Amino acid sequence: MRPLLFSEEKGADGMKKELSGVAGKVYELLLPVVRDAGCDIWDIDFVKEGTRRILRITIDAEGGVGIDDCERVHHAVDPVLDEADPIDGAYYLEVSSPGIERELTLERHIPACIGEKVEARLYAPQDGRRVFAGRLVGADDEGRVLICESEGSEPCRLPADAIAKMKVIYDFGD
Repeated sequence: MRPLLFSEEKGADGMKKELSGVAGKVYELLLPVVRDAGCDIWDIDFVKEGTRRILRITIDAEGGVGIDDCERVHHAVDPVLDEADPIDGAYYLEVSSPGIERELTLERHIPACIGEKVEARLYAPQDGRRVFAGRLVGADDEGRVLICESEGSEPCRLPADAIAKMKVIYDFGD
């Protein structure tokens, strides 16, 4: 689980998911390539799963992305990564969509998802609760995420650094 923070000025204290280190280098390197391919970068993770190191590039585009978009971006970024060689050693490259129930982990995800139904899970209870769900209103100047749980109600103000996980909740019309 990755917490959310909203200020670029905050230090690398583990409270904030920012694209730094390998992910930051790869983001800077690949952003123009991904945009030339008609998409944008939603997120980048460089993780170890078992014995495998994986560079996971999550892409998005207006109207969403499909398998053809992922394949096109994979073919576009692969030679750029080979040439620049920003990662020491072997790794697997994955290009994927964030999906309809996408996780919001970066500051720029908040304005992109305003009006969407979201669920925020907190590290510790606030007002006796750890889970808040409703329409995402935005973020305030104090770095709190604003979620309106019901039509016309006052939004809940959740400190960004208290959020363990937040994602869009899609209504499948069940």
